[in-house]
Amino acid sequence: MPPHHDARVRVPYDELHSFVARLFTEHGVPLERAFTAASALCHGDLCGFDSHGVFNLTRLYLRLFAADRVDPIAEPETVTDLGACAVVDARRALGLWSAAEAMDDAVARAGRHGIGLVSVRGATHFGCAGFHAARAAKHGMVGIVASNCGGQRIARPPFGALTMLGTNPLSVAAPALPDHPFVLDMSTTVVPTGKIRTAASSGELIPEGWLADDAGNPVIDPAEFDRRNAHLRWLGGTPESGVYKGFGLGLVVELLAALLPGATFGPSPDALQGDGGPHGRDDDIGFFVLAIAPDLLRPPGQFDVDAQTMFSTLLGCPSRDQDVRYPGWWEAERTSERLRNGVPIREHVHRELLELGLRGHEPVAGR
Repeated sequence: MPPHHDARVRVPYDELHSFVARLFTEHGVPLERAFTAASALCHGDLCGFDSHGVFNLTRLYLRLFAADRVDPIAEPETVTDLGACAVVDARRALGLWSAAEAMDDAVARAGRHGIGLVSVRGATHFGCAGFHAARAAKHGMVGIVASNCGGQRIARPPFGALTMLGTNPLSVAAPALPDHPFVLDMSTTVVPTGKIRTAASSGELIPEGWLADDAGNPVIDPAEFDRRNAHLRWLGGTPESGVYKGFGLGLVVELLAALLPGATFGPSPDALQGDGGPHGRDDDIGFFVLAIAPDLLRPPGQFDVDAQTMFSTLLGCPSRDQDVRYPGWWEAERTSERLRNGVPIREHVHRELLELGLRGHEPVAGR
């Protein structure tokens, strides 16, 4: 493994965001879309999910442009519109933008009908699911977002020898306490591949339970994943500890995000031609985007009052070592701190950004 290092470079958020937006416009993305896409990508670094932030700029997004797998000016087409719900063909638009657009559409529909569902096919990678779900929470609504990985297969079913599904992220967001929305953002595997690769790029070891070899033994060297000597584990870990839960959630995402809109799904007959390692491509991804407007279903304001009661009660729970917090709390805290003090970028990722035209900054130790 490469030597371990934990140096970070603090970059002002506005500079980072402007830089990413400019890169997207240079690749043909219209300015307003590029601004939204940059917000979606930088969200990962802002809230602490650097595996889904600018680390992916050269590794994923710029490669999609170079291979013409993204159409920067594609106009998503609504192919079915029933008022409260719709099916949209994203037509290979940049997923960082098109997923946000889909949630905004779902929010508008929920404002009229109490619920809004936008089912998307023909999509591309959308970054952090939580960024898109949280757009509903900003409007006082509940947002649910899920995405499959198109035809890309990364994880094996329990007892299976071939990969069949992607990491299949799922997010649920809702208003909670002021400036601290509830945002659950998770892969249905123990971790997404980005966490494996960020650890490998920095020479870090990973905890037991993230990866396993073909015999089921834990693997702690993240580089073994891309060497095809280890594979991702599902939430739940083993058959004895509930692996069917993570695997089942992965299939739920495949059902809602891919089968519903007619996107490409992982467990297709092609999957049976695999060799046990990752294969296929994340093209024709499907999104499930849902917004629910509580104030149209209950007396206005009552949901917000009850949410604040529920989440403040959780924070009041006695603890032994660390304070009890709900999903989204620490992300909001990190966001606030990083907007003030700059976004910490891994030093080797920062060097890549400098080569792409970012202005220089001095590295600082740690996070």
